[in-house]
Amino acid sequence: MNLVSVIKKKNKTTLFTTPSHSGNLCILHKFYQWYRADISEIDALNPEEALLIAEQKASKIYGTKSTKFLTNGSTSGIHAAILTCCRQGDKILIWDNAHRCHKNGAKLAGAEIIEYNLPYNEDWGIFEAIKPAEVEALIKKHSPKVIVITSPSYEGIVPNINAISKICKKYNVYLIVDEAHGALYPFSDNLPQSAIPYADFTVQSLHKTAGGINPTALLHTNSDLDPLNALNMINTTSPSYPMLATIEANINYLKSKKGKQNIEFLIKQINEIKNSLKNIEFYGDDPTKILIKKEGMSGYRLSELLFEKFYIEDERTNNKSTLLLTGLGTSKAKLDRLKKVLLKIDKM
Repeated sequence: MNLVSVIKKKNKTTLFTTPSHSGNLCILHKFYQWYRADISEIDALNPEEALLIAEQKASKIYGTKSTKFLTNGSTSGIHAAILTCCRQGDKILIWDNAHRCHKNGAKLAGAEIIEYNLPYNEDWGIFEAIKPAEVEALIKKHSPKVIVITSPSYEGIVPNINAISKICKKYNVYLIVDEAHGALYPFSDNLPQSAIPYADFTVQSLHKTAGGINPTALLHTNSDLDPLNALNMINTTSPSYPMLATIEANINYLKSKKGKQNIEFLIKQINEIKNSLKNIEFYGDDPTKILIKKEGMSGYRLSELLFEKFYIEDERTNNKSTLLLTGLGTSKAKLDRLKKVLLKIDKM
């Protein structure tokens, strides 16, 4: 029995348990079905066993020693990975502009944070990937217990995780990869290589690109260290089984023929947009992250133009470039409209 079938199953017992709405009191009617599916660890349904089975199946799909479902975003996965690897006083290498959860996780572990810098691309206003040689130099200089690397960056820049992993193993340094924006990578050869086979811990956000709901995520482990104790320290004892069930369904969709076709169609549509333009430039390793700039126009002006004249809102912008994020929910109609708008801007 899987999680989806568990929450659909009609419970014949009379419950005097949490949650207190009992599947009947629906305060916000638009979420009526969610209330009906919101169960706790009741014996009649045994969702805990179904969750364990779902995570074991996910582990086989991703080729990991374990894959854990997260309902508090990639943040909780990063925290758990750091808590698993680090003890009081251990040194940990963290990018100085990384997501705040990296440093917060180190603080929770009592680790000594050593910040490292990434090369900055002035032409695009973004940070580039760290090189394996730079990683080795940092390890030799600081002798850390752990290094945390963001891959891909927000803008889709991906370092050589395979080579970095070999260096980390050479010096017995644990490698944690924040792959929050790369949840589609294991399911397409036309996307960058996922860090999952190489890193000790890899964290992915399903909600960022893979069509999941906020804030569903995954923690993949390919280390002999088990993150379960750390997860038990930071996770709630009242999990949302409807959210957990969406994770199971999300993974099943990604590995399905339909899911993979959706990913390839998305990439094809974006490539067609790129090939249709002459004066708008694109950059990055991940085609699903549309990073653009136009000569003679600042990133801020491009963002303003997209929003005020064409009612298109980008994800983020800087003085040089503008980022438009896509994912499994990005429809053909939405991409067709973007293409028409960019063709107009291309001719300005």
